Amino acid sequence: MVAVEPSFEDLLEENKRVRNPLVPVGALMTAGVLTAGLISFRQGNSHLGQMLMRARVVVQGATVALMVGTAFYYGDNPWKPR
Repeated sequence: MVAVEPSFEDLLEENKRVRNPLVPVGALMTAGVLTAGLISFRQGNSHLGQMLMRARVVVQGATVALMVGTAFYYGDNPWKPR
């Protein structure tokens, strides 16, 4: 019997990560809300700025949850050491 070693291309195929297309959208939304909050603070509207900063935290948390959920869905554990 001859042992067949996997080729380099086979090794790359096994480690290919699946990307969720909604994660960049969440990152852009986070950046947009952060920018709007900073602009409103600069203009002196601290109440609106505080609301936008809270919204940024919510959007950022949702984006992280989406990334972790996608990793678990595709069988990867982000907290498990490799």
